[in-house]
Amino acid sequence: MAADLEFHFDPICPFAWITSRWVTHVQAQRHYEVDWRFISLWILNEDNTAEWYTPRYRAGHYLGHQGLRIADAIRLGEDDPAAVGRWYTAAGTAIHVDGTLRELRRGDGDVDAGAFYAGVLKESGFDVSYADAIDDGSHDEHLREETVYARSRTGDDLGTPILTFHPDAENASSYFGPVISKAPRGEEALRLWDAVETLATSRVAELKRTLRDDLDFT
Repeated sequence: MAADLEFHFDPICPFAWITSRWVTHVQAQRHYEVDWRFISLWILNEDNTAEWYTPRYRAGHYLGHQGLRIADAIRLGEDDPAAVGRWYTAAGTAIHVDGTLRELRRGDGDVDAGAFYAGVLKESGFDVSYADAIDDGSHDEHLREETVYARSRTGDDLGTPILTFHPDAENASSYFGPVISKAPRGEEALRLWDAVETLATSRVAELKRTLRDDLDFT
């Protein structure tokens, strides 16, 4: 069955995480098919020399990239199109809801990526051996291709999340975002979906404001 939506994610990105939870709320109500695809912030920032891009920030992006290597191994190893989405839910919950990302960025201690991801795999019912992928650079070629493809949808100055509505249809259209502070549920989630889909499939190129509420992962 053709997907209704492509969602490019990096598990370390809090904005992608909240947007993805909105997507899963809509998916459950409308039984949509979502193709969970990749975009690596570690790859996007490999040449970043800005002062704000500290080694600690880079380490956080690499933790996300290691999670994407596992996602790619799951893509190749599981006979289940929904497996990557289940992995993202498990990894994102551990990173954002349980606070691993905050600990990493505060400098309270480095994350043992192998032990961390092995625990997430075990808790979510995956084969723990997928954790071996965190150091397997053979996945990087596909992750790089996915990252390039995702940005080809929206432009080179954007990150994650990137959504493509009707990806296999003539009216396929993509957006970066929406960047939201809390995932809406129920009818509110559906209204936002319909509004974003309408804008994405129109000729609107940009709609933006920089004021944001505090992020709410509940």
